[in-house]
Amino acid sequence: MDAIVLLKDDHKTVEELFKKFENAGERAYKEKQRIVEQIIHELTTHAYIEEEIFYPAARAAVPETEDHVLESVEEHHVVVWMLSELRKLEPEDERYDAKVTVLIENVRHHVEEEEQEWFPKVRESLGRNRLRELGEQMEKAKAEAPADPLAVSSARQ
Repeated sequence: MDAIVLLKDDHKTVEELFKKFENAGERAYKEKQRIVEQIIHELTTHAYIEEEIFYPAARAAVPETEDHVLESVEEHHVVVWMLSELRKLEPEDERYDAKVTVLIENVRHHVEEEEQEWFPKVRESLGRNRLRELGEQMEKAKAEAPADPLAVSSARQ
């Protein structure tokens, strides 16, 4: 699978989870917690494979994306810390829905920038074969991704 297609598929998966959360009832605490656990897993894995494999390759192949990569890592930093806070927060907490809403807004912004602004440049520069190689590496790396969002490298930067 092509690396960019894989990342976009991840984006779609997370967006579906966001919509499920947004459509859950106000007091659907158990359902919200289950959805958030899935969101935490998906976003932690996604951030890990982007930071470990895709961003370094994109930065090397397309030097003009350096600012985008650095901004994306900072956005990941914010997201993984929010994920770690959500892991400890009970869904009945008055801040829970607000924290998830801010998380969703941040991730949607991040996805839009990636998909609209710099994925096309990376696709053009890397080409089909290199994107397939990266996609295979990223797919395998998903199994190695940490469960703890704070174990993702951007959390420590």
